[in-house]
Amino acid sequence: MNVLNGFFGSSLGKKYIMALSGLAMFGFVVAHMVGNLQVFLGPEAINRYGHFLQNMKELVWPARIFLLAMIALHIWAAIKLTAENRAARPKDYSAAYKKVGASYASRTMIVSGLVLLTFIIYHLLHFTVQVDGINFTKTSFKTLEDPQHRHDIYNMIVIAFQQPIVSIFYIISMSLLSLHLSHGISSMFQSLGLKNRKYGTLIDRFALIMAGILIVGYSAIPLAVLTGILKKVNYGA
Repeated sequence: MNVLNGFFGSSLGKKYIMALSGLAMFGFVVAHMVGNLQVFLGPEAINRYGHFLQNMKELVWPARIFLLAMIALHIWAAIKLTAENRAARPKDYSAAYKKVGASYASRTMIVSGLVLLTFIIYHLLHFTVQVDGINFTKTSFKTLEDPQHRHDIYNMIVIAFQQPIVSIFYIISMSLLSLHLSHGISSMFQSLGLKNRKYGTLIDRFALIMAGILIVGYSAIPLAVLTGILKKVNYGA
């Protein structure tokens, strides 16, 4: 117990928690994007994928609980470290401080994190819990079925992103996610002691490349719906 208290109470421990929880969420974000992009393969592919996940409750629910725990730990560590950093600054720090060497991404980590938390809550209510009142449509996502009586994820995605306000919020959130990760991935390696002069530049480039891939991958779906590339399927036609 004393070891745990010491770990959670130390700045180094909190940095490790930030890094490891961030790593877990980064892995999920990449896997989730790959799964979502199956919508471009058509209704059969994305609906079959969704049906598979929905029937793996013994794996999906532990994964959800673990991910929520990682999010909670990440937020807790971020708040604690921010408070410690501010408390450690001299009183005249804000007047003398110049943001030299600090990227825009690093300076906006708290703001982007708060917006992303709001997005996560909305996204869960929108697509997972499927609360009718927040989808800005007259369609209940829970009642959508394909000819195989599987949940019609394909049409749910199309109907959802046909609402410009939803698509815009989604794209903005994914842009902030990429901005957040462009700094977070690099910081993660540094906190774990894996970033040095030899690999530092390579790690920073990897972070930027992954941020770019994520914003393109996630934004491609709402943009494809808004431009008519992805259209609602009428199975009775």
